[in-house]
Amino acid sequence: MATHPPKLQVVMTSNERLQNLKKTFQKMYGEPPQFYACAPGRVNLIGEHIDYCGYAVLPMAIEQNILAAVSVNDSQTIQLANANPKYKDFTVSSKDIRINQDNPQWHYYFLCGVKGVQDHLGLSPLAGMRCVVDGIVPPSSGLSSSSALVCCAGLLTMEANHESLSKVALAEICAKCERYIGTEGGGMDQSISFLAEGGTAKLIEFHPLRASDVRLPEGAVFVISNSCVEMNKAATSHFNIRVVECRIATKMLAKARGLEGNNLLKLAEVQTQLDTSLEEMLGLVEEVLHPEPYSRDEICKVLGITSEQLCEGLLSANTQHVTHFKLFQRARHVYGEAARVLQFKSVCDSAPAGAVQLLGDLMNQSHASCRDLYECSCSELDQLVDICLNSGAVGSRLTGAGWGGCAVSMVPSEKVEPFLQRVREQYYMPDSRRTALEKQSLFVSKPGGGAAIFLEQ
Repeated sequence: MATHPPKLQVVMTSNERLQNLKKTFQKMYGEPPQFYACAPGRVNLIGEHIDYCGYAVLPMAIEQNILAAVSVNDSQTIQLANANPKYKDFTVSSKDIRINQDNPQWHYYFLCGVKGVQDHLGLSPLAGMRCVVDGIVPPSSGLSSSSALVCCAGLLTMEANHESLSKVALAEICAKCERYIGTEGGGMDQSISFLAEGGTAKLIEFHPLRASDVRLPEGAVFVISNSCVEMNKAATSHFNIRVVECRIATKMLAKARGLEGNNLLKLAEVQTQLDTSLEEMLGLVEEVLHPEPYSRDEICKVLGITSEQLCEGLLSANTQHVTHFKLFQRARHVYGEAARVLQFKSVCDSAPAGAVQLLGDLMNQSHASCRDLYECSCSELDQLVDICLNSGAVGSRLTGAGWGGCAVSMVPSEKVEPFLQRVREQYYMPDSRRTALEKQSLFVSKPGGGAAIFLEQ
């Protein structure tokens, strides 16, 4: 199995999986696939809910990925099927791709990637395709299964139409095109899916997009544990409410410092304009914003805008109903979390004595901030994090959007087996549903490689 283009490194979990997908494709379409595309999920080690505010994050790709088998034709239709029978087949004209935000089915995420590349390159007509998708990233778990599917679709669309784009360009396209389904993320998931390299985590920075290696300390591993509470970002307004609250907080801080004419929308942009430190930004939050929730009327009065301008300029489609906004708490989380990311990388770079404990402390602080200031945890996640810490982890935190999904824990290498056993006994075994999901819900993760195309030899 050859890879193409050579810049896209490939890590496959098993050749048997590839052959099984090939057989499924041939049985369904009566022809062999012409090529394969894969894109990995990711675990964010630290830096939650700050990418869309303009701040750097620190994820790594995981070995679980989305894999697709593809053939190309001139039918001007896209035929989609999934190796998992619970996901229904779907066929759409390549001349009329529409994405229903009110019904976030799996195939619409795929079409986000197709449409993003089509629109970016101005592809008309778009090549017809037959695809079978096989995903082993647990869905709605905070490991970026949906973004991996978007990235896989964008990559295979590029290949099917004989185009060539850089990994950075693909990451930026796929980050933007997920908005077709209503998710206003910041680009971390798509960036690590394309820019990941095996064996290293990455510091992902934005504007411009760039990735730097972060060598994780020896003597500890990262363990992912799924709370088994599913959360679909596109199906709820929780995620976009936080995006909007940060946007409004940006406007309030900018107004207080006479920057309102600069059209700032991200908290990082205020710091850049003021040329100040994150610590000083935390002080500004304390000075300017109050802990009590802000009403729409108060926001409009402070910013000097009408209710219509608030709705059209700052709110998203699925946050028009929100009446109160916690600006103080959200801004405090973002500036504090941005500082923790930089501290985490600094510890990894300098590798001082006790580095593992220092990193664990930062992860614990991150979870507390996500739970208390950003309010994106849930009782099951908090319980799981507590169990992980009591089972030998030096640090544990929610990872991904939250409101369900996974925790990531840093565990000393010599404690991994007893850690896994205790978490199994205390979180999974008391609940029959969790017990049934445990094999795919509790695992050690190593930094995996990024998205790739496979060609038959």
